[in-house]
Amino acid sequence: MAVDGKERATGSAGLAVGSGSRLTRVCVRGVLLLGVLISLFPFYWLVVMASGTTEDIYSYPPKLVPGPHLLDNMGRVLDTVDFFGSLFNTIVVAVVGTALVLFFDSLAAFAFAKYEFPGKRFLFGALLATYMIPAQLSLVPQFVTMAEFGWAGSLTALIIPGAANAFGIFWMRQYAQNSLPDELLDAGRIDGAGFFRLYWQVAMPLFRPALAFLGIFTFISIWNDYIWPLVVMIDPDRVTLQVALANLNVLYNTDYSLVMAGALMSVVPLIIVFLIGARHFLRDLAAGATKM
Repeated sequence: MAVDGKERATGSAGLAVGSGSRLTRVCVRGVLLLGVLISLFPFYWLVVMASGTTEDIYSYPPKLVPGPHLLDNMGRVLDTVDFFGSLFNTIVVAVVGTALVLFFDSLAAFAFAKYEFPGKRFLFGALLATYMIPAQLSLVPQFVTMAEFGWAGSLTALIIPGAANAFGIFWMRQYAQNSLPDELLDAGRIDGAGFFRLYWQVAMPLFRPALAFLGIFTFISIWNDYIWPLVVMIDPDRVTLQVALANLNVLYNTDYSLVMAGALMSVVPLIIVFLIGARHFLRDLAAGATKM
């Protein structure tokens, strides 16, 4: 009887623990779902404003359902600005700039993480110091440099200055230190591999999750950049998308439904890039965890 009572008590305790863990999972999922809804609401509100009129935006109580004017507003955006021309310029700058950042940042991070050379700590400290300088302080000297090279007004002036950045090198270095075993590099050296072969054939396959995140982050940053393209693109016919859409926002009598429609059209490519990049990031991260 004592044994039966002990088993019964153990079973009751296990049931209580199971119920508690189930309740915890439900609460965690509820909080995560609430966070997702809060994160998606600004985009939904953008759709609502882009599909209505300016009067609908100012109405009280505000309308919470999309209106019937989305296609009309998008058509007016296409008639007002050179949307597809500026979109093409932005795609070229974002794609080429992101590719250069991924290459140069990962290459520098590989050297900082796995090689010893004179002045390594000083150079890395100087690199981090440049990250602390506000970008606005470098606008004038950077523009003068681009003008001296004859690049002012060209897409090259938007690509080359951002071909490498301190954040990407720091991020990739931290990832390389934790995910790239020295034993793999030693095995590659035994096989006669040099620096670039070790980087390309050994390090790069392990860098893919970090590169996916850095690629998404860099692409979005370049896509949304406004100040530097506004300064250096002196030809109004070769501006990027954000500068072109700024022409929709005039000083007086702004048609906010038109502005929101332009913002919605500009953010759709970012959503596509994010979904593709996030899928690869999670897949490579899960694969790496499985191998470990």
